[in-house]
Amino acid sequence: MATVKADDRLRSSQGFMCVGFAGVFSKTVTSPLEVVKIKSQVGTFHCKKGFMHSFLLVYQNEGLRGFWKGNLVSCFRLFPYSAVHLSTYKKIVHLHMDDLGYISQWRAIVAGGLAGITAALATYPLEVAETRLVVQNCREPVYRGLVHTLSEIYQTEGLRALYRGFSLTVLGAFPFSIGCYAVYVNLDKLWQEPQFRFSPLQNFINGCIAAGVAQTLSYPFETVKRKMQAQNPRLPHFGGADVHFTGMLDCFRQVVKNKGILTLWSGLTANLVKIVPYFGLLFTCFEMCKQVCLYRNGYIVSPLSYKLAPGVDQSMGPTEVEEVKRYLRNRNFPTQQGSRW
Repeated sequence: MATVKADDRLRSSQGFMCVGFAGVFSKTVTSPLEVVKIKSQVGTFHCKKGFMHSFLLVYQNEGLRGFWKGNLVSCFRLFPYSAVHLSTYKKIVHLHMDDLGYISQWRAIVAGGLAGITAALATYPLEVAETRLVVQNCREPVYRGLVHTLSEIYQTEGLRALYRGFSLTVLGAFPFSIGCYAVYVNLDKLWQEPQFRFSPLQNFINGCIAAGVAQTLSYPFETVKRKMQAQNPRLPHFGGADVHFTGMLDCFRQVVKNKGILTLWSGLTANLVKIVPYFGLLFTCFEMCKQVCLYRNGYIVSPLSYKLAPGVDQSMGPTEVEEVKRYLRNRNFPTQQGSRW
């Protein structure tokens, strides 16, 4: 959640590649926690005895492969989601900037929420497919891959099934934004210094705290959404959902009535445990990938450090730096005539 200023020394394609690689790597490493979280939200038998026991049940019933179910779909979804989210966020922010180019933290968070809703709308069928793949037993699969999953859902349940529970994404965006705002307006009190002086470690901690608070507030909406995505009368055990319902409000009612209100936060432990390694790997991989790109662009002397290349104007764009290097390489120096013998 921490805001990071875009580095103008990277080409747009390089920036997108850095974000994509970092996202794929961090998602893949933390996939076991995501699998346990989703199973707990849906209410499958794996999650009946707590966080640690869920890992053991998944391993016993599905093996190691069970911890990476749906990860390929999740990684594939990352690229269009990031592209739509970033472009929408930029457009919304530009509409609300003042004459000096500034925007309030509250408006920036709201812009992020609206951009997230837009990106989720564009990629929601992929999220539904991910949920179905995670919930099923990979040793007795009903769905085989992304294309087959989407095709089966569309043919047997119709187009509406691919967007079942999307309204909860919209509703969950409000408590999520409120949580982010509540954290960020108090960060200067927490650190006892203004935000522009925050170190990278402080920004990392801020991002983890904001994500933890925001996701906890919006978690009941995501839990009901996962149950709605998973439920299908044609699947064994209705797709794994621990309650049967007819719609969003009925799902809330059935969960609270039959399982208790705290069930709306099932899997929260796995989700909170995932935040620190996920953001840590995300930022670390992004910085490593960025260093390689800066080295290739000629701004630093090594891809292992940020030591600046001597004589290179860091304010120039990568195209300008390339043009200067080409000019110096191709420049014809005047030849000096030697003495005659």
